Amino acid sequence: MGGSILAGTYAVVLTVHASDQGTKAKPIDLVIDHRPLEHDVKMATSFAPIVKKVVPSVVKVEVTIASKEVDAAPDAMTDNPFFRQFFGNQYGGGGGHRKYMTPTEHGVGSGVIVTKDGYILTNNHVVDGASELKITLNDGREFKAKVVGRDPKSDVAVVKVDAQDLPAIAFADSGQSEVGDVVLAIGNPFAIGQTVTMGIISATGRASMGLDYEDFIQTDAAINPGNSGGALVDAEGRLIGINTAIYSRSGGNQGIGFAIPTDLARGVMVSLIEHGKVTRGYLGVRIQTLTPLLAKEFNLKDNQGALVGEVEPNGPADKAGLKTGDVVLEYNGRKVKDSQHFRLVVAETAPGDRVPVEVLRDGSTKTIEVKVKELPGTEELASDSSGHSDASDTLQGVGVSDVDDQARQQLSIPENVKGAVVTEVAPNSASAEAGLKAGDVITEINHHRIAGANDAVRLTEHAKDKTTLLHVWSKDGSHYLVVDENKAG
Repeated sequence: MGGSILAGTYAVVLTVHASDQGTKAKPIDLVIDHRPLEHDVKMATSFAPIVKKVVPSVVKVEVTIASKEVDAAPDAMTDNPFFRQFFGNQYGGGGGHRKYMTPTEHGVGSGVIVTKDGYILTNNHVVDGASELKITLNDGREFKAKVVGRDPKSDVAVVKVDAQDLPAIAFADSGQSEVGDVVLAIGNPFAIGQTVTMGIISATGRASMGLDYEDFIQTDAAINPGNSGGALVDAEGRLIGINTAIYSRSGGNQGIGFAIPTDLARGVMVSLIEHGKVTRGYLGVRIQTLTPLLAKEFNLKDNQGALVGEVEPNGPADKAGLKTGDVVLEYNGRKVKDSQHFRLVVAETAPGDRVPVEVLRDGSTKTIEVKVKELPGTEELASDSSGHSDASDTLQGVGVSDVDDQARQQLSIPENVKGAVVTEVAPNSASAEAGLKAGDVITEINHHRIAGANDAVRLTEHAKDKTTLLHVWSKDGSHYLVVDENKAG
C-alpha cells in the first residue's frame, strides 16, 4: 500500500499575534515576476547559474520540541489492587492517571527567504510543536526564529528572523506553470545538507493530502524527509512552490512529490503577516463535484463546474439568489474546474468583495452578484505557546476563536454568552495551571467585556501586568480565574 508522507521530519502548535484593526499593516516587500516561461527553447546543459542564484534563499530549519508531561493509559499492573497494596497509588492506580515526560525531540526541515527583512516561508508541519527554532543560511549564519503565523488548513507557516538584506527569492505566477515544465527542488533532505534535484511538473491541481485547502503541484524531482518547506523553482530560478509531501511505499522518494503552489502560499502568508490569521471568503453553499452521470442529468457538455447541493438559509449565496441545483461555471471571471477549485477561489476572495458568479440554471446561464462574507469560525491564536511571542503578552499558549453558531451547537453555549471560545491551552502553561480548558468561553479580561477573538488578543498583547483576571463561562458554571504568567510551568 502506498501513502502520503509529509516531507519534513518534525514540525509547532504556535499561536499568532493578531494586529489591532486600527493599525495599518506594513507592506510586505515581495518580488513577483509574472513573465511566463519561454517554451520554445533547448534543454540546458547546466543549471549551475540558476542554482547559484537560488540556493542562498533556501535555509535549514532546526526544530526543538521540549519535553512535556502527558497522561499515560492505565495498565493491568497499576490497576491491580494486589500491586497497589505494595506500591500504593504512586503510579496512578485507584482511578488516577499515570504521568510521564516525553523525550525532547529534534527535527530538521527547510524554508525559503521571501523578504530581505527576514520573513521565511515554510510548512506548518515543519514547525508544529516546536519550543525553539534555529535558522541556518547557506553561508553558515545562524539565527533564532519565531513563528509569525501558521495555517494547518493549507500547511503553510511563516517564521521571522531579526536580520536585514537577506537574499530573498523572486516569486513566479504558479498559475502559469504547465505540465512538462522543468523544475528544481532545493532543501535539506535527511539533514545531510542543502541538496538540489531536477525534474518536471507531472501534474497540477492535485488534492490528495486531506487538507482543507490544497491545490498541489506534482513533480518527479526527488523530495525526501527534510525537504519540507524548501523551494520548488522554475527554470529561471523563480519560486513556484513550497515542497510539502511525497507519495511513497518505502518512506523515500519514488518520483511523486507535492508542492504548495506559490499563488496559494503567498495569499496565506500575506494574511498571516498582516492580520495575524488567515481570512477566507465564504458563500454559504454546499457543493459537489460533477460526475459524468450528474453532468448528463444537468444537460452539461462536460464535467466542468461545481454543483450547488445546498444553500445555507440567510447566507451570502441565499441572499444573492443562488439556488440548489445551480451549476457554477465561472466565479469572478475565472472558469470553475470542479468543486475543489471552486472552494479555493472562494476562500481566496476578500470578505466584503462583491463578485459575479455565472451559473447554469434550467438550461440557461445567469450571472449573479454575491457579497462574500468571512468564513465563520476563523481561528485566532492569542499568543505563542513556543515561548517566541512578545514577553509582555499574557495568556501564553492559549488559542481562541469567535463564538459562532457551530461553536454554540457543539459546546452547548447559551445565546446570551458572548466572548471568545478557547480552542487550545498549552500543557504546563500558566493558563492550564489556573484551570482554563478548551471549550471554555472567556467573557471578560481584567474586568473588560469582550465580544470576540480580536478583543481577547488586543487585551492580552503588551500587558503591563503578568497577572490576568478572567471571567469564564463553562459547562460547570461561570467563574473567575487568575492567570499568573510569573508562575508558568
